[in-house]
Amino acid sequence: MFRRLGPALLCALTFAILAILPETAFANLFRNSYISFELPPSWTCKPDGTDWICTNSYFSNAKQAMIIFTAKAAGPSDTLAEYKNHLLIPKSIPDQLGRYATSRVEEVKQRQINGQPWVDGLQLGSEVTQYYTRYLGTIKDGVAILVTFSAHKDYYTKYSGDFINAINSLQVVAAKDILAGHPQQMIAPQGHETIGAPITPEPWSSPNGVPPEPNGGHKDLASKLFAVALLLAAAGIYLWRKKKKKS
Repeated sequence: MFRRLGPALLCALTFAILAILPETAFANLFRNSYISFELPPSWTCKPDGTDWICTNSYFSNAKQAMIIFTAKAAGPSDTLAEYKNHLLIPKSIPDQLGRYATSRVEEVKQRQINGQPWVDGLQLGSEVTQYYTRYLGTIKDGVAILVTFSAHKDYYTKYSGDFINAINSLQVVAAKDILAGHPQQMIAPQGHETIGAPITPEPWSSPNGVPPEPNGGHKDLASKLFAVALLLAAAGIYLWRKKKKKS
């Protein structure tokens, strides 16, 4: 079939099919002193004090979405039960006019990610008004780790694939003695923390047991698939007309 297509048309079809593939088909492996996870090459992670902040440089407005993570020595209140209880309580934060608004708790649950138990919660307006924030918290070998995934509610669907892939690839890599002799100390960025070479992640399925995606939909992907279908239909009509003229 494809041999019958002209080079230009075949090239157009190839680009159209590549356009609908999720960016997470190719990813970089980020690793620091305590966690590792996968992100598309368009994301960059930089240290900010004892935190790390990741943004997507592909879009001009990097404030649409960001990932922030930090770690410290676990204290008496650092338990999965406490994390879960904390995330079940709506937060009250001021808006740009100084008026306080209460966040909306979407869902909170405990789940396993690569053999490690995490508390996974989603709220709207808990950090910044009009932003969804997904919280992932865990404790291992005396280290408490918090990762947050935030995006404006109008763009959450655009970034949800990147977020889900990063979450499903989360690994705790902190050494047992990373905070030896430094109780309650925050883990500052180290020199060996890097984003590695591109990798092809293992396919990840629809996130069963994961808080639901706001505005539920993959409308962007559906639109792209529809566009490819139209292109294929146009190719069929072109070939039919060409064949008819020859006959």
